[in-house]
Amino acid sequence: MRSRSVQPSITESHNHRFFVSTQHVHVCSKSNLASTMAEATVGTGTAAAADGERAASTAKTATTSTSQSATARPPKFAELLRLDTLLEGFQPQLCCRYQKYASILENIEKHEGGLDKFSRGYEVSAKREVVAFLCPSCLSNRLASSFCVLASSSQTPFCPCHFEFMGFTHEDGGIRFREWMPSAQAVFLTGDFNGWNRRSHPLAGDMFGRWEIFLPNQEDGSPAIEHNTFVKLSVIAADGRRIERIPAWIRRAVQRKGQIHYEGMYTAPSTYQWNHQRPPMPAAPKIYEAHIGISSEEPKVASYVHFADNVVPRIAKLGYNTIQLMAVMEHAYYGCFGYQVTSFFAASSRYGTQDELKYLIDCAHGAGLVVLLDVVHSHASKNSLDGLGEFDGSDSCFFHAGSRGRHDQWDSCLFNYSAWEVLRFLLSNLRWWLEEFRFDGFRFDGVTSMLYLHHGLGRVFTSYNDYFDDSIDVDACIYLMLANTTTRMALSSAITISEDVSGMPAMCRPVEEGGLGFDYRLGMAIPDMWIKLLKEVPDDQWEMGHIVHVLTNRRYKEGTIAYAESHDQALVGDKTLAFWLMDAAMYTHMSLLSEPSHIVDRGLALHKMIRLICHSLGGEGYLNFIGNEFGHPEWLDFPREGNGESFAHARRQWHLVDDDLLKYKFLNAFDAKMNQAEEQASWLQAPQAYVSLKHEDDKVIVFERAGLVFAFNFHPTKSFSDYRIATDVPGKYKLLLCSDDPEFGGHQRLDASSEHFTTNMAWMNRRDSFLAYLPSRVACVYSRHE
Repeated sequence: MRSRSVQPSITESHNHRFFVSTQHVHVCSKSNLASTMAEATVGTGTAAAADGERAASTAKTATTSTSQSATARPPKFAELLRLDTLLEGFQPQLCCRYQKYASILENIEKHEGGLDKFSRGYEVSAKREVVAFLCPSCLSNRLASSFCVLASSSQTPFCPCHFEFMGFTHEDGGIRFREWMPSAQAVFLTGDFNGWNRRSHPLAGDMFGRWEIFLPNQEDGSPAIEHNTFVKLSVIAADGRRIERIPAWIRRAVQRKGQIHYEGMYTAPSTYQWNHQRPPMPAAPKIYEAHIGISSEEPKVASYVHFADNVVPRIAKLGYNTIQLMAVMEHAYYGCFGYQVTSFFAASSRYGTQDELKYLIDCAHGAGLVVLLDVVHSHASKNSLDGLGEFDGSDSCFFHAGSRGRHDQWDSCLFNYSAWEVLRFLLSNLRWWLEEFRFDGFRFDGVTSMLYLHHGLGRVFTSYNDYFDDSIDVDACIYLMLANTTTRMALSSAITISEDVSGMPAMCRPVEEGGLGFDYRLGMAIPDMWIKLLKEVPDDQWEMGHIVHVLTNRRYKEGTIAYAESHDQALVGDKTLAFWLMDAAMYTHMSLLSEPSHIVDRGLALHKMIRLICHSLGGEGYLNFIGNEFGHPEWLDFPREGNGESFAHARRQWHLVDDDLLKYKFLNAFDAKMNQAEEQASWLQAPQAYVSLKHEDDKVIVFERAGLVFAFNFHPTKSFSDYRIATDVPGKYKLLLCSDDPEFGGHQRLDASSEHFTTNMAWMNRRDSFLAYLPSRVACVYSRHE
């Protein structure tokens, strides 16, 4: 067995973690893991710096954070405490977390040349800086023992800190390939290029578990590996087994005909020519969440090109400013909805090529839409044949060893965020999607699971102690801080959204304040409330106070994305809001030619009201899932053995909204008008609404936001004439938006031209008020006119 040292935090033991320091090796048990992490330092950095201009903000970002490592307090900590005085009792935890973050940044700066270089592990082209000596940094760090000859065209020794890029990199004269497999005894590159000879191309390894091979160009100058040909790693594991793996940094993986698992494919650098610049980032995101595969009417997996040509124009017409794409990162099992990622740097090939994904994003940018990626760094598929499971033959490598490395409920593997090469892998992965594909930000999936060692399962968060006790995964918190720092370094205007249901304080505050650095969190309690009401509570028993509480119960100065339903609510076992409201009547009474239906009338009315009150009261951003804007019926279910491999519920029935004789067009029109009204008034950018009325008997909610007055009458039967509506600003008010308008399938019980004058009468703790007619199950938005 080849003698080797280990990279920081890499372990073969279930009881200890091993760290390589610049001066000595620490062995620390789980109990002092957190304290050791602060002083753990990488063994080496890797590789020659890539050519090209670095982002101007990079040095400033790294330097600012690094300079703070000597002190425990974040530089703008006082602002966080000003916003939330309850955090004063948890200053030690917050400051300790920030100090560890700053310490890691300092180590990255010292040993990797900065976060900018560290997060570029994906670079596809580079000029090799050949050195035959140890640089002063490596000498000072006593790394001479790692100065070994690595396989290359010239067999020239290189300084350890000049190994930067991973996976396949194009250099002058050939292709270099690097992989990290710390528990492997031997690694070989095989594939179509060598007739699948599993011994002819061995990789040379270093003391940190990194393996490398250089493949010189052929005599005619062509690359040793042809574009779009299959490659694989043949590995001798620590126990002597020969195993085969797809490279972790592979940029394309495909499913061969007749196979279940995916195969890795070598691809040459893309030559795609971009046609559009990134549009300006929206001040408040109105997000259209979409799954490319289900975006077609036909019973098949839709393509990137189909989505670009057919769905992007619909999204723009509806008035959304942001697309959030899910299931883009390669996943071998289609039915996992993209959340069991197997190849993190590969765009899913089932929808098309990498350049076709770029075409989609290019089209979106041309339409003025920014595009977010639903990124999954909370866990990974446990697949070993086509994923990262047992990647080097051990049960760890990218993941924690033993039970800590498994998520039993998701049946997946959990990343070890304290491992140096895991940080390089994940941070580079974010940068890859931003720079190679020009995504404009991320929605981070499964953040609650990351934050807590108990993954939030079966927990109710009732006090601040729940956010700062021993159940917190500090390494994961620090990774999220690094992830947001890296994202903003690569794209200063990027949007990041956290899927967190726990309500972790400072989730959406800047890192320099001691927060985790997100812009928004998903308001996950909101859709749960609506489903519970529709399933369990009769309309006349809905509590207005409860609805308002859930919609407004969010942290001050921390952005929230509100939504009535997302993909979660539509998955098999549940159904869309429209189907909860109208169920079987959608099959028989959605035609304008059919007889009137009280069920459909109620469903259309409440569908509009629910979405508008979420949009206007629930947050600082809004989200809709593809098709739900027009009340898509039924549910989502991907082809699988249990449903006969059917695509019946894995598609979008666009003909429903396009048919002028069907009532779906009314919900679609209201959705567009709602977004248009927000664009005009900018209520998502405004401070949280002032709610003046939550009347339980009348079932009426009234609030003011962005200079508008919103009035909702949820009563199933009662309409109110001359209903007094409070406002703090006197003047003349007219309807800006009314859910009862005929163009939205309403009964036109209100006259849009009516003028409502305030009466100089204080009401509900507001300085003035006006009278208006409030029909049952109608939402009205009033704007002030001079």
